[in-house]
Amino acid sequence: MQRVCTAAEAIFYFDAFFKGSNGNTLKPNRNCNLTSWVSGCEPGWACRTPSNEPADLENSQVIPSRTNACQPCCEGFFCPRGLTCMIPCPLGSHCPVAKLNDQTGICEPYSYQLPPGKQNHTCGGANVWADIRSSGEVFCSAGSYCPTTVQKEPCSKGHYCRTGSTSEKRCFKLTSCNSSTSTQDLHAYGIMLIVATVTLLLIIYNCSDQVLTTRERRLAKAREAAARSARETAKARKRWIAAKNAAKKHASELQSHISQKFSFKKSTKDPEELKILDRTRFEEDEDLYAPVYTSASSESLSSSAASKGQMHEIEDDIEKHDIFDVSSHDRKSKGHTTKGKQPHTNSQIFKYAYAELEKEKAKQEENKNLTFSGVVSMATNPETRKRPLIEVSFKDLTLTLKGKDKHLLRCVTGKIKPGRITAVMGPSGAGKTTFISALAGKAMGCKMTGLILINGKNESIRSYRKIIGYVPQDDIVHGNLTVEENLWFNAKCRLPAHLSKPDKVLVVERVIEALGLQMVRDSLVGTVEKRGISGGQRKRVNVGLEMVMEPSLLILDEPTSGLDSASSLQLLRALRHEALEGVNICMVLHQPSYSLFQMFDDLVLLAKGGFTVYHGSAKKAEQYFAGLGIHVPDRVNPPDHFIDILEGIVKPSQSSGVNYKELPVRWMLHNGYPVPPELQQTAARISMPSASPDLSDGISPHAGIDERSFAGELWQDVRTTVEIHRDTIRHNFLKFKDLSSRRTPGVLWQYRYFLGRLGKQRMREAKVQATDYLILLLAGACLGTIGKTGEENFGAIGYTYTIIAVSLLCKIAALRSFSLDKLQYLRERASGMSSLAYFLAKDTIDHFNTVIKPLVYLSMFFFFTNPRSSFAENYVVLLCLVYCVTGIGYAFAIFFHPGSAQLWSVLVPVVLTLVATRTQDNEVLKKISNLCYPKWALEAFVIANAEKYYGVWLITRCGALMKSDYNLHEWTLCIGILILTGIISRLIAFFGMITFRKK
Repeated sequence: MQRVCTAAEAIFYFDAFFKGSNGNTLKPNRNCNLTSWVSGCEPGWACRTPSNEPADLENSQVIPSRTNACQPCCEGFFCPRGLTCMIPCPLGSHCPVAKLNDQTGICEPYSYQLPPGKQNHTCGGANVWADIRSSGEVFCSAGSYCPTTVQKEPCSKGHYCRTGSTSEKRCFKLTSCNSSTSTQDLHAYGIMLIVATVTLLLIIYNCSDQVLTTRERRLAKAREAAARSARETAKARKRWIAAKNAAKKHASELQSHISQKFSFKKSTKDPEELKILDRTRFEEDEDLYAPVYTSASSESLSSSAASKGQMHEIEDDIEKHDIFDVSSHDRKSKGHTTKGKQPHTNSQIFKYAYAELEKEKAKQEENKNLTFSGVVSMATNPETRKRPLIEVSFKDLTLTLKGKDKHLLRCVTGKIKPGRITAVMGPSGAGKTTFISALAGKAMGCKMTGLILINGKNESIRSYRKIIGYVPQDDIVHGNLTVEENLWFNAKCRLPAHLSKPDKVLVVERVIEALGLQMVRDSLVGTVEKRGISGGQRKRVNVGLEMVMEPSLLILDEPTSGLDSASSLQLLRALRHEALEGVNICMVLHQPSYSLFQMFDDLVLLAKGGFTVYHGSAKKAEQYFAGLGIHVPDRVNPPDHFIDILEGIVKPSQSSGVNYKELPVRWMLHNGYPVPPELQQTAARISMPSASPDLSDGISPHAGIDERSFAGELWQDVRTTVEIHRDTIRHNFLKFKDLSSRRTPGVLWQYRYFLGRLGKQRMREAKVQATDYLILLLAGACLGTIGKTGEENFGAIGYTYTIIAVSLLCKIAALRSFSLDKLQYLRERASGMSSLAYFLAKDTIDHFNTVIKPLVYLSMFFFFTNPRSSFAENYVVLLCLVYCVTGIGYAFAIFFHPGSAQLWSVLVPVVLTLVATRTQDNEVLKKISNLCYPKWALEAFVIANAEKYYGVWLITRCGALMKSDYNLHEWTLCIGILILTGIISRLIAFFGMITFRKK
């Protein structure tokens, strides 16, 4: 014990590592300095303290005098150069007494030499314990294990021993471990995983649609059976009605015959009675004396009464066995199916829906022959459920483009009424789309003046958006959903929440039948890459998305573009049916056919510049223009002729004295509307026909042009852009009172509906998912081969490659979540669907990839590198990393265009990882690296691996962690920061999604 180092000497030795020494060279001390250098100061040797000064091993302040009886270091200890004491070797080391190699003069297995000039000096024990690079000879070698510091055993077969092991570890089954091996051969597991994963991916790739296809096939069978049953029941009902009518006719004929016979007998008995008594009295007498006639007559009358009773029984029997159950299931009734009798299976629901459709068809046939009183009674029926009526009136509506002072719409006055179809027409640049966008509350980037009144009240149209349908010009539908799935999703999210599922199915079935989409209901709509339904059918689906929510105001932007005449007529008939239910329909068209033009109730004709030329009944348009001297030639479509005149292609006859530029002013004067100042001269010229024509409207070509400097124009553009963004944010965040009286499903229900839709979309995109997994497999195999886990850096190099690769691949995959359906989201958000439910559903579906992708990558990387940390620890870190980068990918997808988002997804992980790993000599980079997620991910990986290194590895571990500024106790903190980064990035992405709207 006299030669063992005290606490002060141990501190002196280990403190040298913090001052740049590697343990081989120590500073001068009390025993070893320039004036005192005994044999114990040489490496591998130690001395004793004087017998009268015993060493206090716990003394950490004073180094004792130790220069007596110097001898070689004992086995199991190491004696560093510059200290005259022994320090015990740590676990996992092998410290035998050194032997001199006569050829090299080195004391093996160590690397020190004997001091020159000392003949009696021999090799001692170990001389140093430091990191593995400086003192690798002390570490128990790979393929062997050291139970003690003086014992070294080779690894037996079936076991493996890493560097610095104190015991041997059993190899996994199916692995080959020869004797004296340092790692287990996991290639068998790797091959099995590759085969299993590739097989699974191939199954997914080829059979991804089978689950949905099988389910759709089952639903189709139930639907076809229900439709067949409904048709058969309808036919049976018709046969019952025909039989009932025939029986009624026969009974009435029999009754008439008996009555005539009775009247004849009575008239012969008292012929003068007919002349004296009136009809009422006669009928009373007939009833009074009817029982006194002969038995034959009585039997005939009784048979007539029996016939009547039989008819009532037949009718009661029909109603009793009728599957339609009018009182419970009629779409027009206020109530819905009772709780106990509500259909719940698919077959029952489809039977109910198709039965109602057949019943409605029968009613339509009956309504064709209704008299005026019958129509009035049907309309005033208290059981009829009417949609809320919306009348939109507008006065002096003017829209001016911000920053350019360009009028898109000018002085438009009028109204669109419920129960009528209004067509908005005009030449290109007349502001047709701007007009309906203003009515729908969607005009952005414009300054609006004038009034828009809803039912005569100055209220925002957005307060009624739950019962307003807006069909955009582009066919914004989900291409990877079927026609029925698109319609059914909109119906679930936008119809009243209290409406039962059978009633919602009925609404969807009615729209599908009205739009003629029965044959393609189970077909995918299609995308640019994958062919689906035709363009005309896609257009009808676009319209059907708004029809299924049963709107009160339906605004359509060119719904007939791309449709043939038959499809256009079918669409107009469906819209006409909606109008009969009180729906206010306004639509933009380009030169409709004459048959279509005849189906419109009202016409809004706009000229270039956004002026109104005509607004009124479509049937009176020709009469109005004829009054101006503009006659429609024979065999010319009236709307085509009007638009050609407004374009200046066709000029009115000279006799009319009308110029097409004067038509807006003539309409204003015709209705007594105020004329804008710039058109006052034209108005005066029209009022005084003798004035010479001047087509310039009295305005100088250079009037109103504001000469500005370049800086002024630049400042105006910046100011305009800021105002537009401000208006957009205000438009998205400003809340309006809901006046629609419709309670749609809440956030949780919509979240459930979004989950179902996204699940179907992802199943149809399984091939893309399989490709992502295959790329991750290859990346894991390649990086696992290249970045073998280094013992001295605890696998930091391989983990750095992992962070870059996984971040890049997962971010690019996350871009697809929000980049591909931005237009669909904007349409759904504008219709009142929950943005929160949409975002949460997207994120929830992506959690599947968040959980699976780390498993796929580690199935290759882990078994190729075989780190000391467990698979579970690596999986947790990689799981949090994928969660983090997925959120960052969301933000890139929302804030940037697809091309820029992909570029950022590639650059960010590379740059941030370089910043996180190059912080040794730069304090600024150290602070910046704390904001970089790769720093925390790499620290978590390294810490999890470094914790498995102990004993002889302690100095190496401590040095490596200090060099990288890592803390062994911050693993939980690293995981928390990764999760927090993912949450914050998602919050930023959600804020951007509901705030900004890219062009």
